[in-house]
Amino acid sequence: MNERRAKIEAMLEDEPQDLFLRYSLALEMNKDGELEGALSHLAGLCDGEPPYVPAFFRSAQLLAEDQNIDTAREFLRRGIDEARAQGDLHAAGEMSEMLSDLGQFGE
Repeated sequence: MNERRAKIEAMLEDEPQDLFLRYSLALEMNKDGELEGALSHLAGLCDGEPPYVPAFFRSAQLLAEDQNIDTAREFLRRGIDEARAQGDLHAAGEMSEMLSDLGQFGE
């Protein structure tokens, strides 16, 4: 486990509902080679109330890197809808662009 991840985990003990800390932990897990754990944490953020928009985009990126294109598209579609609902048009645009780029990989 890396030092940054240890610090994030320590901070999460005091603030377990902090969305950014939870997101950061998922990113560190991925850096440590724990893709499934990272995706699980990100999915929890996507399913939270309110859903954490950056988690949709990062999930899609990780899934696409792992050649799981169809699931990446699903996260992007859900993320675009949620970003629009939350008024985050910048995030919706970024995810729309990635969804378009994934189109080259077929259905």
